[in-house]
Amino acid sequence: MTNISYISQFVSTTSANIQNIVKLLDEDCTIPFISRYRKDITGNLDEVVIEEIAKRDKEFDVIIKRKESIIKSVAEQGALTDELLRKFEQSFDLSELEDLYLPYKKKKKTRADTARENGLEPLAKIIMAQNAEDPERLAARYINKNVLTEQDALQGARDIMAEWLNENLYIRKSLRRIYARSASIATKIVKSKADDEAAKKYSQYFDWSENLAKAPSHRLLAMLRAENEGFVKLKIEIDTQDATALIEQSVIKNHNSEAAHHIKLAAADSYKRLLAPAISNEVLQLAKQKADSASIQVFANNLQQLLLAPPLGEKRILAIDPGFRSGCKVVCLDEKGDLLYNETIYPHAPQNETSVAMKKIRSMVNAYKIDAISIGNGTASRETEFFIKKIAFDKPLQVFIVNEAGASVYSASKIARDEFPNFDVTVRGAVSIGRRLSDPLAELVKIDPKSIGVGQYQHDVDQGKLKDELDTVVVRCVNSVGVNLNTASKHLLSYVSGIGEKLAANIVEYRSENGAFTERKQLKKVARLGEKAFEQGAAFVRVIGKNPLDNSAVHPEAYPIVEKMARDLKISVEELVGDKEKAASIDLTKYVTETIGLLGLQDIIKEIQKPGLDPRKSAKVFEFDANIRKITDLREGMILPGIVNNITNFGCFVDIGIKESGLVHISQLKAGFVSDVNEVVKLQQHVQVKVTEIDVDRKRIQLSMVL
Repeated sequence: MTNISYISQFVSTTSANIQNIVKLLDEDCTIPFISRYRKDITGNLDEVVIEEIAKRDKEFDVIIKRKESIIKSVAEQGALTDELLRKFEQSFDLSELEDLYLPYKKKKKTRADTARENGLEPLAKIIMAQNAEDPERLAARYINKNVLTEQDALQGARDIMAEWLNENLYIRKSLRRIYARSASIATKIVKSKADDEAAKKYSQYFDWSENLAKAPSHRLLAMLRAENEGFVKLKIEIDTQDATALIEQSVIKNHNSEAAHHIKLAAADSYKRLLAPAISNEVLQLAKQKADSASIQVFANNLQQLLLAPPLGEKRILAIDPGFRSGCKVVCLDEKGDLLYNETIYPHAPQNETSVAMKKIRSMVNAYKIDAISIGNGTASRETEFFIKKIAFDKPLQVFIVNEAGASVYSASKIARDEFPNFDVTVRGAVSIGRRLSDPLAELVKIDPKSIGVGQYQHDVDQGKLKDELDTVVVRCVNSVGVNLNTASKHLLSYVSGIGEKLAANIVEYRSENGAFTERKQLKKVARLGEKAFEQGAAFVRVIGKNPLDNSAVHPEAYPIVEKMARDLKISVEELVGDKEKAASIDLTKYVTETIGLLGLQDIIKEIQKPGLDPRKSAKVFEFDANIRKITDLREGMILPGIVNNITNFGCFVDIGIKESGLVHISQLKAGFVSDVNEVVKLQQHVQVKVTEIDVDRKRIQLSMVL
């Protein structure tokens, strides 16, 4: 089997498309570049499918390397027969490979090893072949200084048979199928922890059992966390009688024979001592991997929606990090997000300097020509919003509530210290709140995605896979939007296709030494930025200069084509860009080249018609219910406006303007069955919800969606 045929098992596309994509990946082409600028040779496959192909290609390499290692190990033991080599070579399943390798795997000394040393393997073979009419009489022949009785000999033979049964490929595969279909997961409270206050959050799992295959990802991860924290004991099991019956039926010819009795004893021992622990652990790990994947996908979907949240754009912003006792930190930012001024005001208790704070805010708004106000959604957020809306400004100002999750992480980071070495964490946090309004993507890329808080059980899943997936999402978002080469931070630039951290730093250094870029091709003057990096990244950066194509998603390799289109229309490129009618009139078949076909040309025409169009929508002001300020203000039956601030597999959480977010369970999203929460709502979506249940003591709010 080749890597192409292996990948074909998992991806629904032609082998030719897969082959072309693998070839491009081998040539160090990035996924954003391939999906955007090589559509004609990839069959117009999107980034998600190309990412799957890349993942399966790496998976194939892992299998090949493991296979080579196993074959080498068995060969060194002198046990590699032609038949065994053929089985290894034909297998492309890691579980099957490990099963084949199991008899040759180096392990601690077993009971079967001791029995073999005592000369009992011939006895085990005779019994297993069911050729012994009287195994006990036969066992007498194997008594020696280490085997004192017939029963000792028979026990040793059964130990050897139990190991053979454990290494039987058919038995292991069959048991896996039963476990996959029928295994239950059960949890019991650890008695010594029953009265532990911290255990109460896991009370659902003090005596719980369900089919493992049907357990939702969030519930499985919760059970595993409860076990890891020592509050419950977890067990994976199937019906023991079904398991031992399967083993017996696989090897016993005559169930009434004397040999059958000993094989049954060996089967029961093999299942209890060897097979059940190994396969139950294996099945649990597979279930955990699936749960991890589901949880990581939820996190990835949420992160993508957050990164692509509507930006306000280049506006002058007054940002407030609200607080009570420590006051509200206020900063004024210019259109580029640069800090102009900072101040601390105390409009709330205990100081209650409301009038002084109002005068300061009015003064800052006028002095720095503020266009909008951004307020963090943390402590004192609603109170600060009410305070701001009481101020009589000289002009209308939009007031936005911004999700500040992760702002404290950014403010204490090296990135923030490098940006603002002369300011403390409170100022940096307020700056982040303001910048998130003007351009969420540019600001959030500075924060570890796990700190943004839009996932479920992110600390319980495979951290390597989580990081890889979230990094992929950030790259996908950055390149789908594009970045301004002259204003982007090195952190934002590092996610541009083909750039990376070192080249991003070199670009910023070149920019500071030589001034703003006036055209894309100047990138080639940046230290260590060669032709390959230019090819992969140039089209994802924007430069406002003399060539209008530099401020578009048209790749520099296509500039000659656009120039020819303009010449054929007897106009300049400047006149063609933005002219929808002329662009639509072009016969694309005349401009097909070896690298750019009709699909690529169609993208070029779309970009010419709307050059540099930001795929994100514009930010909109949202108004919470002014009468609701705390959980005790809520009443069942109330219908309130809210913002979806987190999505999980079991529902979504909605910010209704108070400290506690309410849960809309998946069953309450809409009438009828819902399999995927993301099909109904998106992160940051403005919604109407109905309060169905309030638990003030536990600070929990249940909601239903109003459609």
